[in-house]
Amino acid sequence: MKPSSKMSKDPAENVPRPGKMARRQFLLTTAGAGAASVLAGETAASPQEDPEAGRPPFPPSLRTSGGLLRPQQNLHRNLSDLSGFWQFQLDPEDTGEKNGWFRELPSPRTIAVPCSWNDLFDDAQDYLGAAWYLRESWVAPAWRGQRILLYFASVNYSARVWLNGEPLGGHEGGHLPFAFDIGEKLVWDRPNLIAVRVENIQTPTRVPPGGGPAGGLFTGYPATHYDFFPYCGIQRQVEIVSLPPVSIEDVTAITKIDRSTGIVEVKASASRAWNGTGKARLGEGDPALEADLHFRDGQATATLRVPGAKLWSPSSPHLYTLHLSLAEGGKTLDSYSLKIGIRTVEVHGDQLLLNGQPIFLKGCAKHEDFPINGRGLNVPLVVRDAELLKWMGANSYRTSHYPYSDEAMETADREGFLIIDEIPAVGMSFSDGDENIEKRQAQCLRDIDDLIARDKNHPSVIIWSVANEPSPGNIMARGGKNPKGVTAGTAFFTKLFAQAHLRDRTRPATFTSVQGGPREWIALADVACLNLYFGWYSLGGLLEEASTALGKELDSVHAELHKPIIITECGAEAIAGTHATPAQMWTEEYQVEYLRRYLEVVGQRKFMAGIHVWNFANFKTGQSIVRAQGMNQKGVLTRDRQPKMAAHFLRSKWKT
Repeated sequence: MKPSSKMSKDPAENVPRPGKMARRQFLLTTAGAGAASVLAGETAASPQEDPEAGRPPFPPSLRTSGGLLRPQQNLHRNLSDLSGFWQFQLDPEDTGEKNGWFRELPSPRTIAVPCSWNDLFDDAQDYLGAAWYLRESWVAPAWRGQRILLYFASVNYSARVWLNGEPLGGHEGGHLPFAFDIGEKLVWDRPNLIAVRVENIQTPTRVPPGGGPAGGLFTGYPATHYDFFPYCGIQRQVEIVSLPPVSIEDVTAITKIDRSTGIVEVKASASRAWNGTGKARLGEGDPALEADLHFRDGQATATLRVPGAKLWSPSSPHLYTLHLSLAEGGKTLDSYSLKIGIRTVEVHGDQLLLNGQPIFLKGCAKHEDFPINGRGLNVPLVVRDAELLKWMGANSYRTSHYPYSDEAMETADREGFLIIDEIPAVGMSFSDGDENIEKRQAQCLRDIDDLIARDKNHPSVIIWSVANEPSPGNIMARGGKNPKGVTAGTAFFTKLFAQAHLRDRTRPATFTSVQGGPREWIALADVACLNLYFGWYSLGGLLEEASTALGKELDSVHAELHKPIIITECGAEAIAGTHATPAQMWTEEYQVEYLRRYLEVVGQRKFMAGIHVWNFANFKTGQSIVRAQGMNQKGVLTRDRQPKMAAHFLRSKWKT
């Protein structure tokens, strides 16, 4: 895309601001207006109705904010992993519940759990509607008298769950865990039948929201308001978990530094509003650091001081084992262990500080995306991605655009990656009425609670992100200033940031702003995170002008807001194996030259706190005229993790 003859010769005057051409409006130029008018929804069908409307209400699931620790097996706890083969059936007419499919499927086939269903079956490739999972499982009689939970690590998007034909409850929102207390519904003399109805229908009130079947500028088909594939299904583990009748329900470890001494403040919660004693122990050596826990109404605190503490950082990701136990009459009732790192994170002026020292983030935004698995948990891929990030010299990434697996977070702790941890609030807009906005806000607040409850003890997590690329107006239609949308968004994000700070006062909070997004929203964040695409969506092919525009935009944001800035997205698409001299768009050479200029501009500014390239690897999208092969090709690696020239270039700049 080249500027029209009426555009200013000064690239800075062409910087997308509200009312000018931003990333989402790039097709609305002379070259793309005809296609965009169709894709933007000028002939769009009405948004789909709430798929849960008219259904009998289900009780809510247990959520992480209610005290839902990740399952683990030890002397007092057991778990049974139900990963493997389940029965599966699509329900395109959505009649399964009425016809009792929670007892038996009429024509089942086999599916793998965890996995997304879309890459497994040809007839389910673009299917987002209702589908059913069934699985039988014995529960060990030795677990009698224990508290028994049925735990789901991630189901996308809406789940309704039955056990032995009886409803357990429902849950909305993918990527975060939920559970049900099943002790009273279990049978012990035969297998228990678990049934799950799942659907991921795109509706305006969900997070992320959808706008119905018409699609949009980027997404084509299936229709979404975000630029990645809407994978569906049971995408992480399902486990049956046993806990002691009195058990540890939640743990918070807050770390501080006093000169060479590390301080670990422990908050623990026990079930049944228990009044008793316990221990908090740090380390496994002799002597280990230990403190007493005195529970009152199920709550206890303790402080552990660590002389000569080994601080956690990317260069030295030292982890301590924190072990908690409950005891009564000399008998241990329950125990729970987790890995923690002693470190601090804060914003000071225009610097992001780790352990009191400025830190610069270098890395990529990522997706949980791989052939066949889709968004399903892929443990070998977690290991391989970490190896490739280290090979490039990266020290960080963002969980774009949803929380990643527990395994990914534990790997980041162990390998020393700094994480911007993001809820699934992508594709948000503020032009479709107060009722829809309020429903989305309620889901976002739940997601913030659950994300922080799950990930608060990971030293790798240094920033919470409450949204990606929100827009004041209709994100898929013609742009322009929308003062009412800006005002609504300001109130919306003020509440989200307040919630993040309420749940965790030890980390900054941010969101990632679309190019040209409202400065009023960026001002609310502790760190300014900007997604900038000069040289691609604007000033495409004009890298000299793009560099100038990039520098002026960064300087303008800093002069106005006086806070650290991270470029959380920048990138150019390159089809692997496509070359040209001189560099041209879509070639590997252009991707390298684009990134070279961004690194140069960022390196000239001391207020910059990092840069994340979009994207780590190519990832699947919907089919559309702007996504060749149904793929976003901005990865510096191919989807199967082979390096493009850009990956070698980043290694040459980042690897030390």
